[in-house]
Amino acid sequence: MIIREYGLEDIGAMIRIWNEVVEEGIAFPQEECLTIETGAAFFASQSFTGVAEDDGKIVGLYILHPNNVGRCNHICNASYAVASDVRGKHIGEKLVMDCLKKGRELGFRVLQFNAVVEGNTHARHLYERLGFTQLGTIPGGFRMKDGHYENICPYYHEL
Repeated sequence: MIIREYGLEDIGAMIRIWNEVVEEGIAFPQEECLTIETGAAFFASQSFTGVAEDDGKIVGLYILHPNNVGRCNHICNASYAVASDVRGKHIGEKLVMDCLKKGRELGFRVLQFNAVVEGNTHARHLYERLGFTQLGTIPGGFRMKDGHYENICPYYHEL
């Protein structure tokens, strides 16, 4: 498996993977699925968009961008998506590790996750194993697809 910058030929697969996570409604804050047009613009607007490719197939992706503006633009934010049929194969870990490296290369000093759902234990264990620090807990910060609210846990990692 390789992780590389995305190309226009990857957009369709990326949108399918991204929308799968959006439709699950348990991890991403977005509620609207991407179309070819909105997806192409969305991925192009990031500081970096990477894809995980395995045997010629896109199996995951990440986006990396500033978390804020001005005096806080040295802090970046990222989101990761892995195709459901290949989860559990450490693709997410490889994406996060590549993202940490890319964030440093782009001059960011901190990677911050604003809204990791407390019940997303696989992601939380991964982040903690990779040296992220939890900043606290925001009660009821995420509205799940079924309408109930779950806590979110912000995390950060110095680059």
